[in-house]
Amino acid sequence: MASSEDARRVLILGGTGEARELAKEVVGAGISVISSLAGRVQRPKLPVGEARIGGFGGIEGLADYLRGQEISAVVDATHPFAATITRNAVAACTATSTPLLRLRRPPWEPGPDDRWHRVPDMASAAEYVGAQGGRILLTTGRQDVGVFAGITDAWFLIRVVDKPTASLPPHAEILSARGPYRYDDESALMRHHRITTLVTKNSGGALTRDKLDAARDLGVEVVVVERPSEPAGVHRVHDVAAALAWVHRLR
Repeated sequence: MASSEDARRVLILGGTGEARELAKEVVGAGISVISSLAGRVQRPKLPVGEARIGGFGGIEGLADYLRGQEISAVVDATHPFAATITRNAVAACTATSTPLLRLRRPPWEPGPDDRWHRVPDMASAAEYVGAQGGRILLTTGRQDVGVFAGITDAWFLIRVVDKPTASLPPHAEILSARGPYRYDDESALMRHHRITTLVTKNSGGALTRDKLDAARDLGVEVVVVERPSEPAGVHRVHDVAAALAWVHRLR
């Protein structure tokens, strides 16, 4: 006879390392899991358990999916900058009375020796870089490359997993790579290309933290794009252990 725990079905909105770790733990606990990936990366790292790739079709599409799949609860473990799916998850879970948890890693914070310039969005980062010039290591992802396309007085090393489809700055080189990125490699990369400015989103987490430490030790300025705001009133946790405990408390 199936236990009440076996009857639970959790949808993890994923694509992050935390989402994959949580899926592994929840599957190991005997709870049914579906992990949803946006499909923006050509060869994504797949989690343990069932996975689906692609969008839902907005709020109504996600709400229909929750009903059709008889989802017991949703864990939004998407990237801190995946603002649209986070907003849609709140609306769809509200419409279907589905419990929702937001698993969001803490943001990075500068130390006393870091040279950070914080900006509210990508357009502000491009404006700052365009005024400063120099040799830029751009690590914000392929979807944001086009924002920097009009900058002519800087050279860019653009590190991405998949090749950008948007226009590139006129002086640019593409580096295709997938993390994690280690300190020694990051330091060597910045020295080799004589990087003067690193541009990054404030993603948080350990997977790409070493680039900030390398930049600090080399005296490289870091332009940090701050996270978008998220809907209020959603229960949030900052690590997988807390998210797993929440799933176990589901009834």
